[in-house]
Amino acid sequence: MPSLACKGLEVDGVLIGDSVVIVDNGQARVLYSCGFYGQPLEVEKPRGADFHGPLRLSIVESLYLLEMGVLKVRSVDGSPKSAEDLRKLVDSNPRFRMLYVVYRQLRDRGLIVRSGLKFGGDYAVYRLGPGIDHAPFIIHVYGRDSEIDPVEIVRAGRLSHSVKKRFVFAVVAEGGGVDYVMVDWFRP
Repeated sequence: MPSLACKGLEVDGVLIGDSVVIVDNGQARVLYSCGFYGQPLEVEKPRGADFHGPLRLSIVESLYLLEMGVLKVRSVDGSPKSAEDLRKLVDSNPRFRMLYVVYRQLRDRGLIVRSGLKFGGDYAVYRLGPGIDHAPFIIHVYGRDSEIDPVEIVRAGRLSHSVKKRFVFAVVAEGGGVDYVMVDWFRP
């Protein structure tokens, strides 16, 4: 569930491709500050909510915030988009669907979920938030029937070890359940 700082917040966004952009600077800062949602445009590593400009939300973040009642989305032509409209976008891509299931579960548990791309994963997961603490986990999302190359496990494990993070597989079942498997290095 969005943090209590987001309670009662209503933010307007515009759907552009597979992103939602919060154009209003004030709304962008408030949304970012209440749960580290989105990525400020033109700011690589924001220091808190002290930025001036739009905020880009992924489609996964957008659907979550729309379902929580925090975000209202419209298309570029101004027509409103419902949670069902965004869910169709997410469900049209099996990868987005799995990413959403994991994102929602982690956010509902009170964790801060950010892109893990720079760490070679799907998500970096924080307990408090970027700039406050370091993400202790890198999450890699897979389907229950996905084949995983052993070299990929070693590569991801070594990378996560080098950045001092725990490497976690989030395995999503067809029905939406998620199993988490943490990999740890063993030294004989």
